[in-house]
Amino acid sequence: MTGLNKGIRKVELAVKWDPSPSDQPPTDLDIVAATYLADDPYGAPAYVVHFDSRSPDGTIYLNRDSLDGKGFGWDEVMTVELYRLDGRYARVVVGVAIQQRAGRRTFVGVLNPALRVREDYTVLAQDDFGDVLGATAARVAEFVRDSSGEWTFHPGVHGFDTDPEGFARVMGRPLS
Repeated sequence: MTGLNKGIRKVELAVKWDPSPSDQPPTDLDIVAATYLADDPYGAPAYVVHFDSRSPDGTIYLNRDSLDGKGFGWDEVMTVELYRLDGRYARVVVGVAIQQRAGRRTFVGVLNPALRVREDYTVLAQDDFGDVLGATAARVAEFVRDSSGEWTFHPGVHGFDTDPEGFARVMGRPLS
C-alpha cells in the first residue's frame, strides 16, 4: 500500500545551551531555515527564515528566540509545517548559526549545546554538536519532497566556518 504513508508533516527544531560565564560575552545561537525550489533544489534559497523573519506563507516560524541561553528548557524553537508548503518547494534545510558579534566563536566554546528534531512526540534526531566543535555554524536537518509529494527527513550535523549571513547562502549546497 503506497497511498497511506503521510511522510513528515510538521516538525519542531529546538536548540538549547547554557549561558556564558558572567565574565564573558553572551552566546547567541540562531536557528535558520531555507527553502529551495523544485526547479533548482541546490541553487539559491527561495527565502530564508531566521530570528527576525518568518516565511511569507506562515509555514516556517520561530516560536522562541534567546539571545543568551538563559531560557528554561529549549532556548530556540522553530516550527516547520511541511504539509502546508506550496508544491513548488522541494527542499527545506535547517541550520544553527552562532552569532559572531563578540568575536569568532565556535561550538567548542558553547556550553552544553543540544539539538532536537521531532515530529509530534517522536524524536527524529538529537545531537550535541560534538562532531562540529570547530565550526561556527551547522546544517542540522534536510527535508526533501519526493515525487509523490511526501516529505522525508535526512538527519546529520555538518559544520561550516562562516558568519550567519554567509551561512544562509551556503547551507543548502550539496555536501562534499
